[in-house]
Amino acid sequence: MFRGHVPILPDPWPAWHYGPVDAEQVAELRAVLAPSGWLERTAVLARALRRPRTPGGLLVVGTPGDEPWHLTAHLDQESRLSDAPGLSPTLVRWAPPPDAPPHLRVTMRRLEQAERGETVLVVGTGLAPAALLERVSDARKRATVLALDQGDPELELLAHEALTVEPGTAPVSFDGAQHLVSSAAGEAAELTPRGLRHWLSRVLDTVSGPAPGRPGA
Repeated sequence: MFRGHVPILPDPWPAWHYGPVDAEQVAELRAVLAPSGWLERTAVLARALRRPRTPGGLLVVGTPGDEPWHLTAHLDQESRLSDAPGLSPTLVRWAPPPDAPPHLRVTMRRLEQAERGETVLVVGTGLAPAALLERVSDARKRATVLALDQGDPELELLAHEALTVEPGTAPVSFDGAQHLVSSAAGEAAELTPRGLRHWLSRVLDTVSGPAPGRPGA
């Protein structure tokens, strides 16, 4: 399973860290992802994440007990690095503290206010509760709905595009999938079929250093 090192992220989002990937894991991941179709499915979701044209129009939400800080932080970073303001995310929270910074106290009411041209990304490792499904279903009447999950049939029925990370069968962990999706979103404009392998090589070099035998190794 992919457990990539996540670079330190500047404010306003917290930093997240994972263990480094060794050369053997990198080689295994290259071999598994290439024929699996995962690169293509990741690219589809990444392009969909780039559709909002205004900052804050990408609404990222999780379940009450699992807020998607990790992915939100990386999307924010990719938005700045790739000069894609529409990729700048809004973290939607179930019960933010009233004294939290403005960008960290956006409530679920924001989903009710979702507009045409905006995107709702639901991220979760468990089944979405009924309260979330109802809000997402309502937002779907106006906004695009995307999902990154571990197998939630009801959520995936609502989503226009979904990437499912099945535990035990997916070639990456859920954390690894979030890193791949965010980095792909930063390069979505270049993710042609020919460019997918180059993108994967860049991602793996970022999290583990150049593979053995490549320039700079």
